[in-house]
Amino acid sequence: MATRRQARRAVIGLLYAYDLGNEKIAKYSDEILEESKIRNKQRDFSNKLFVGTLEHLDSLDAQIKEHLKEWDYATIGKVEKAIMRLGAYEILVLKTDKAIIINEAVELAKELADERSPKFINGVLDALNA
Repeated sequence: MATRRQARRAVIGLLYAYDLGNEKIAKYSDEILEESKIRNKQRDFSNKLFVGTLEHLDSLDAQIKEHLKEWDYATIGKVEKAIMRLGAYEILVLKTDKAIIINEAVELAKELADERSPKFINGVLDALNA
């Protein structure tokens, strides 16, 4: 059975693909999750995160942009954006414990993103007001 971190990692992949312009990725999300062995409750969890993040994308981006100090949002890597968008959705919309989500985001950034990304993502998500 997949863990929540594995489910979140799969959602980051879906959000990344969406950001690259593959807006039809949602039609294939179940197949992609199946390939990642994300099943049952974790698949429901993943789909909830993916669909919810997309539904709130504009407001999440606006919140993230407010907390970028010396960064241009357009120049931030797509993996980092996907991680921050997912984290922001869980913190701001689902009201999941901020410390848990920041820890998950930092750990995922260590696995998936640039070496400077964990610190950057930590700072942005910590600045969000739930």
